[in-house]
Amino acid sequence: MKVIQILLVFFILASCQKEKHPYTFYYWKTNLKLDQEEEKVLGEAPVPFLYTRFFDVDKAGGKFQPVAVITKDKSFRTGKQIVPTVFITNQTFLGISPEEISFLAKSIHELVEKKIREYDLKTNREIQIDCDWTSGTRNDYFKFLTELKRVSGKDITCTLRLHQVKDKKQTGIPPVEKVYLMCYSTSSPLEKSDRNSILDVSILKSYLSRLEDYPVKKIEVALPIYSWGIVTNHLGKHRLINALSEKDLNHPAFKKISAHEAEVLKDGFYFGSYLNRGFRIKVEEISEEQLDEVLSFLEKKIPDFTIIYYQLDSKFVSDRKF
Repeated sequence: MKVIQILLVFFILASCQKEKHPYTFYYWKTNLKLDQEEEKVLGEAPVPFLYTRFFDVDKAGGKFQPVAVITKDKSFRTGKQIVPTVFITNQTFLGISPEEISFLAKSIHELVEKKIREYDLKTNREIQIDCDWTSGTRNDYFKFLTELKRVSGKDITCTLRLHQVKDKKQTGIPPVEKVYLMCYSTSSPLEKSDRNSILDVSILKSYLSRLEDYPVKKIEVALPIYSWGIVTNHLGKHRLINALSEKDLNHPAFKKISAHEAEVLKDGFYFGSYLNRGFRIKVEEISEEQLDEVLSFLEKKIPDFTIIYYQLDSKFVSDRKF
């Protein structure tokens, strides 16, 4: 009886904990289109914004290139305001000149505005930049953020990775008033490890042990709800298959090794990829318990924050409680 009472208290506390933080989602596909489940879940989110990836930026042959610019399906509709989000590779800022910084900021602003007009999107006054900047690119990246704010007249925000918190003296503090802390990608999925590479809570806690000292005080929190399968071939090489779950391993051509790992018994196409006999598939998912533990930790560091779940996809939001 006592065990049941303790469990009830735990579940009540966990549900209260999530209700304290309003939430919404990232949208990270190249075609802006919602199925029935995605539309329903987004409509239930209390935050009035949808953080939408517009395009990526990379440098190839010495030239800046927009990559995978978003398109919009005619059926798309939402009452949320769109927050344009742009991912920029770190290499884009290697050896960049002041003139190129100005050109890049102007070009990104113009392409964002073009897509807003073209698709008649209702947006707020924010542009979010996602870049895994380093100590070697920090100065030029920060100049870019300042220039983008000047040319756009918008509120410029940016993502913040775990190592950029831990190593803030080396990576610097971005010139923004608000950052979005990415509480995932705690290690590389392509390294041989027993850890969950999407989210290992012990690693996250070690990286964020001094989060309360971070100079930018307005911190929102991005939490993972995605999953994938890590395929290992006979040579020990790894690759990813997106959106796999443990139930996908219940296949007659697979031999279950554990709840989250299986071996392929027969050559063939599985989940859109050709896999040979003997290949291994390890599924990484995020549990409610992991998310609750992260929230409990963060509340001691930054009590007030909004949650942005990555990402809005029926594969990831179905049967999950928000």
